Amino acid sequence: MDICKKSTNFAPEFKHFTIIMEKIDELDRKILKIITQSARIPFKDVAEQCGVSRAAVHQRVQKMFDNGVITGSSYHVQPKMLGYQLCVYIGISMEKASMYNQVIAALEQIPEVVEAQYTLGAFGILAKVYAHDNEHLLSLLNTKIQQIPGVADTTTLTALAQPIYRQLPVEI
Repeated sequence: MDICKKSTNFAPEFKHFTIIMEKIDELDRKILKIITQSARIPFKDVAEQCGVSRAAVHQRVQKMFDNGVITGSSYHVQPKMLGYQLCVYIGISMEKASMYNQVIAALEQIPEVVEAQYTLGAFGILAKVYAHDNEHLLSLLNTKIQQIPGVADTTTLTALAQPIYRQLPVEI
């Protein structure tokens, strides 16, 4: 049986992924490789490296945005330059699995929470949080995160440094 036609909750997502992957050809991958190395590179330089027109690069990038291959571009701000001295990962244990959406909605309201992942294992959610100092972190934990309905327990891991930060490599 073709997995794309199989009647499960996962089949539509898998089929969508397959369709997207079929639409990404070698030129798209080459463009992705170049722009993920530097989001500020002008399309004229990308076009020159790929041997196509700027319009072709623009159309290809727009198609990848439309298909969800590219989800955005951004500048990266150094949190320490804004006064955030601590980066921590907070493992959040849930009271009930049915409360994930409520907990995530509440975490989204806390500006210092910059990422959240659903996880398997000891924690239901792993959140990346920035704090100015230990007192700020204690306040975030005691008055915000641990007060969210559905949060049973938290475990905090402090990041000392981030020696690796990169995008996944794009293979051509």
